[in-house]
Amino acid sequence: MMGPAHSLSGAAAWLGVGAATAAAGHPMPWPVLVVGALVCAGAALAPDLDHKAATISRAFGPVSRILCEIVDKLSYAVYQATRKPGDKRRTGGHRTLTHTWLWAVVIGAGASALAVAGGRWAVLAILFVHLVLAVEGLLWRAARVSSDVLVWLLGATSAWILAGVLDQPGNGSDWLFTGPGQEYLWLGLPIVLGALVHDIGDALTVSGCPILWPIPVAGKRWYALGPPKAMRFRAGSWVELKVLMPVFMILGGVGGASALNVI
Repeated sequence: MMGPAHSLSGAAAWLGVGAATAAAGHPMPWPVLVVGALVCAGAALAPDLDHKAATISRAFGPVSRILCEIVDKLSYAVYQATRKPGDKRRTGGHRTLTHTWLWAVVIGAGASALAVAGGRWAVLAILFVHLVLAVEGLLWRAARVSSDVLVWLLGATSAWILAGVLDQPGNGSDWLFTGPGQEYLWLGLPIVLGALVHDIGDALTVSGCPILWPIPVAGKRWYALGPPKAMRFRAGSWVELKVLMPVFMILGGVGGASALNVI
């Protein structure tokens, strides 16, 4: 999938979680719903950190481009070191390490640990990174013609404002984890969800996605999970643009309205 579809699917997924918690009698505070949807939208771009031409590679200028090259090489090295005879030969690391459930869990857990240990500035950094990515994904047309600095300023300002809202009593800094010192422990959840939604989206495309690594399947360590080939589509095709993206918008709207008890 392309960046905008990934971001839309991430936002829709978190809004769906909000609807599910509301139906279970434990609704999210609205700031958690909003911030979680934006973070999940940004996190849904992050697995493509192994691809130097992806949206995320442009998001933070030279820093993200260099990071993408490093992650690509790391992913390729891990692939080469762990591949089984049934796995195909590759020349790069795209759609390998960063497109697995293990990567999603580790990155989400790391973000939660950083938020708890690092306090407000760590939370602001996590929000800034993911809000910039959300702008790049959800508002991609505007982001493409805008200065990078303006996008970064928007991300930084939004992170500051939203963190201030969450810090208010009852607004969700301690949502789900209410023990002393556990504020923002939940912040890793939309990051895990965003990464997994990205992987599922890529699994629907022609190439599939090795979500289950390192669990071997059919004699392969990097088994490309996906539906039957007749049901797959190419990234950027009309199926993605004309069918899936409108579906994500509708599901996100219904999920958000349900989460807020509007419907």
